[in-house]
Amino acid sequence: MSDFFNSGWSIFVAAVTIVSLIACLVLLLAAAKRRVMASDNTTGHVWDEDLREMNNPLPRWWMGLFVITVVFGAVYLALYPGLGSFQGAAKWSSVDQYQKERAKLEASMAPVYARFANLSAEDLAKDSQAMEIGQRLFLNNCAQCHGSDARGSLGFPNLTDGEWMWGGSHEQIKETITNGRNGVMPPMAAAVGTADDVRNVAHYVLSLSGSTHNAVYAQLGQPKFAACAACHGADGKGNQAMGAPDLTNNVWLHGWGEQAIVRAINNGFNNAMPAQARLLTPEQIHVLAAYVWRLSQPTQVAKQP
Repeated sequence: MSDFFNSGWSIFVAAVTIVSLIACLVLLLAAAKRRVMASDNTTGHVWDEDLREMNNPLPRWWMGLFVITVVFGAVYLALYPGLGSFQGAAKWSSVDQYQKERAKLEASMAPVYARFANLSAEDLAKDSQAMEIGQRLFLNNCAQCHGSDARGSLGFPNLTDGEWMWGGSHEQIKETITNGRNGVMPPMAAAVGTADDVRNVAHYVLSLSGSTHNAVYAQLGQPKFAACAACHGADGKGNQAMGAPDLTNNVWLHGWGEQAIVRAINNGFNNAMPAQARLLTPEQIHVLAAYVWRLSQPTQVAKQP
């Protein structure tokens, strides 16, 4: 209940919970003391001429179980969180439990990761145990966006093609995993010019990668590409320091063709990869980065010895 912005809400929740428990017991006692309404042990209600509602008392085992349930609830709320922001006498929390279990797991895996600590990406790529661990780390933490085969999808980079917006060395991949990335392309339509200018720039961008394009539009769009050169470079080869993609390699993160490029120029993009340092240890990131690095290497580089 740490999200309460006012202590009054915590008191309100605690009061409602306690009153509810007391009300359960009061209701049970009231029902147990209720008198028979008719001499024939019925409530006096009759349906279909001869169907009478009996007024038999509740079974004792049922009443006992009800009382035990209420008492258990009261004891639980005294020991564990549940009454507003009250932590409980046991001082237990799911965060503490998670941290303890994670610390235990890390301690058990420390000898394994210690062997990998000083190995290079090339050596890790040839270590079957390291790659098995790296694959599991990837499937648990990266596959949701990049796919189980690491080939990505629209808006999510392919990690197997050797094209890197932020750099593909082992250290650069480690930095990406650790701190995350935020790639922003602002809407550029106003800087480029008219709608025709945007179309022409789109065809010039297509021409950079040798894609099918209108040569006349591309020639007209080349001077207007100057608005994009600050990030992508005058030659369109991008800038890894800024995460600006290479436009000459025929790799299209947000879709190929005139319409896709026009949409990118008009609307821009804001791509975010969350930092994984909160979830993974430096030792895990070291191995995971080697696994990701290996995915984009030629077969002979990452070949098992």
